[in-house]
Amino acid sequence: MSYTVDFVTVSTVGLESSPVAAALAGLRANEARYYKNKLDHDFTVEPVAEAPAIVDWVHSVLQKERDIVIASRPLEVTDFEVEGIRRAYVFYESGLSINVMYTIADASKRAVGFKLSDGMEVPDELAASFKFARQRSKLAGTIRGSYFLIRGEH
Repeated sequence: MSYTVDFVTVSTVGLESSPVAAALAGLRANEARYYKNKLDHDFTVEPVAEAPAIVDWVHSVLQKERDIVIASRPLEVTDFEVEGIRRAYVFYESGLSINVMYTIADASKRAVGFKLSDGMEVPDELAASFKFARQRSKLAGTIRGSYFLIRGEH
């Protein structure tokens, strides 16, 4: 069942199995606030079992671009298009959030972003290749993030 993320009252719905569920919920709410305020889009997630194609697409981008395989179990996903840009998110049990931003018409804005919830360690599969910058969020505490540009077609 899909869930529209409320960034006013942060909930761990769908994320309860994560050891950093509260921080991951804050990270998810932070994303919801961004999209609502900037693009007037309601950020709605659904369990992985209801949309496995989203996880498959994100994982194929990671595999083909950087030979990255995420060890953590995916919990929730969302996929939407706003202003000609496809955006897909996967939220993982470890507290990791991965988003793919992929322009439809041209290759001008295509990237993969990683965000780490407050309290989680950098996953082994990302530690050697990425440096993570810190950002403070009222909803999520300290968010650490990194990204890479997508070069191929997906």
